Amino acid sequence: MNHDPSSSPGEPFGPGDQQAAPYARLTPECVLDALDSVLIPANRRADGRMLALNSYENRVYQVGVEDGPPLVAKFYRPGRWSNEAILEEHAFVAQLAEREIPVVPALVFEGRTLHEFDGFRFALFERRGGRAPELDRSDTLEWLGRFIGRIHAVGATEPYRARPTLDIENYGYEPRAWLLEHGFVPADVREAWQAAVTLALEGVEAAFERAGAHAGELRTLRLHGDCHPSNVLWTDDGPHFVDFDDSRMGPAIQDLWLLLPGDRAGASRALADLLAGYEDFCEFEPRELHLIEALRTLRLIHYSAWLARRWHDPAFPAAFPWFNTQRYWEERILELREQIGAMQEGPLWPV
Repeated sequence: MNHDPSSSPGEPFGPGDQQAAPYARLTPECVLDALDSVLIPANRRADGRMLALNSYENRVYQVGVEDGPPLVAKFYRPGRWSNEAILEEHAFVAQLAEREIPVVPALVFEGRTLHEFDGFRFALFERRGGRAPELDRSDTLEWLGRFIGRIHAVGATEPYRARPTLDIENYGYEPRAWLLEHGFVPADVREAWQAAVTLALEGVEAAFERAGAHAGELRTLRLHGDCHPSNVLWTDDGPHFVDFDDSRMGPAIQDLWLLLPGDRAGASRALADLLAGYEDFCEFEPRELHLIEALRTLRLIHYSAWLARRWHDPAFPAAFPWFNTQRYWEERILELREQIGAMQEGPLWPV
């Protein structure tokens, strides 16, 4: 079954949740006219070449530019983020770039990084290529850990104000309530699913308590937020990090656990390599290790709600035909029960 919650975004959903076919008016002509509204004043022009890139939450295109390298244009999903939240992310990535951390900041045109055309908000970026990182190599993991440590050192200098925090409410209780209220869970498995989610969230609460959250001792900072391998591109010069669209406040371990393999022994070794590099630039609080399986559990719950909230967008039934089938919900129940056991095993430790 094609189920990959590591690629799912996550944010509190706003008024745009129920907007049907939000990109229906974003035709190729609209995209090119939007680009020229920004490029022509800068004495540049799109040349008509356009390649859609893989993105479900936003619409992202590689676009050709006359007498220059292609650019990447991101058209933000209507109703998802406020302008302030988008600009906070742009500012954070710009801070990282200023410190020579390998990220891809939004380009500035006429003093602005966020633009609007015909009701669509968009930003332009340099195109950066690369390959997947070799996560079975200790030196690769340590290198990644160093850069994540540098990202977090900057992220800890000031908080987000318009972007949310990755917490139990936003990623657990609220998605659970939304799914139940909107009737996505079939009646014959609803009771079993609800029981599994309830027990899972009790395990998450206990893990957050062990990590110091309930005592106010869990540090949160500005994160990448979705630092899975597909958002790290590798070149001969090392890694660079892309797509900070899901950046938010949260515990540091969120940007580390998504890079770990699935087996516990391999994850322990990989974590040791990541932290060896990370702690060259940023102190890590070991109590956050209690959160790895808890954060995985929250991500799984939130992923189902993300798919359900986007089901009105025609792109989603086409891309995720297995969602909302009987088998889908039965497998989610088993998955949640596995997570309940995983959270009871105790924290993963680097070795």
